[in-house]
Amino acid sequence: MQFLHKQLSQMGIAGDNISVLQDKDGILVARVSCGRDSYILKAFTDPVHCREIENYHLLHSLHIPTIQVIAQTRSALLLEDLDCSPEWRLGRKEDMDDPRIAQKLADWYRALHQRGYDYAAEHGNSLYDESDFFTLENIALVAAKTGTENWTSWKLLRQHFYDITQTFAKIRKTLAYNDFFYTNMVVARDGSSAFMFDYNLLGKGMAVSDLRNVTYSLSPAAQDAFLAAYGPFDQTEALLDDIIAPVVTLFLACKRQIFPSWAEEALQEVKTTLPDKIRRLLENS
Repeated sequence: MQFLHKQLSQMGIAGDNISVLQDKDGILVARVSCGRDSYILKAFTDPVHCREIENYHLLHSLHIPTIQVIAQTRSALLLEDLDCSPEWRLGRKEDMDDPRIAQKLADWYRALHQRGYDYAAEHGNSLYDESDFFTLENIALVAAKTGTENWTSWKLLRQHFYDITQTFAKIRKTLAYNDFFYTNMVVARDGSSAFMFDYNLLGKGMAVSDLRNVTYSLSPAAQDAFLAAYGPFDQTEALLDDIIAPVVTLFLACKRQIFPSWAEEALQEVKTTLPDKIRRLLENS
């Protein structure tokens, strides 16, 4: 709590009441009451997460919609409280079934990607990039920790790793949101707009990776609406993403003490469908 008070003091904010909503992995989130006003304070006790502060500035510079930043320090953001907003609300699970909201969300992602290509080309080396986890060393680590060293997928990845990474190197990268979930979504109360917030994992990547993250959570009708509104995408990107994504997911899962349930699907994918996906990429490269 002392850390939160310090950040508010540096902002010149005298909070009447501070209620901690989350304290996890070096990120503190609290609701701050100031008279009749209410704000959300997001403070970073782990310096690596302070990148989110710069990410807000980046998106503002590219004219990408975000929630309003009221004030900031080097370690914290004071944001508008959407629960008190007459214009916006937080995303809800049922939004994943709404084709109209999916269309509006596609507009935001298309703008992010289109405006992000030039930025990623110029500043990409300093951006978070999940594909950095796709290495031979990490593939070996995943195989060992899951006890699957003899699976065909690992053999094919080792044999063709150079070809896969050479194809990947030719793909144009852009800004990628990387962290889709409906609780990170903002929706206009009149349904006229939708966009994402929480930019801790914003970084460089393939546009199609974001499309996969979003459509995985949408109903079939909302998926169709999202993809139609977004427009065409690179099919080679999709082939690469089919290979890289499950490996990265499993690597991140294997870093945890207990293997998480959300990675089981990726493990099953490596066991069953990944060999054919590798062969398909090689045939089309």
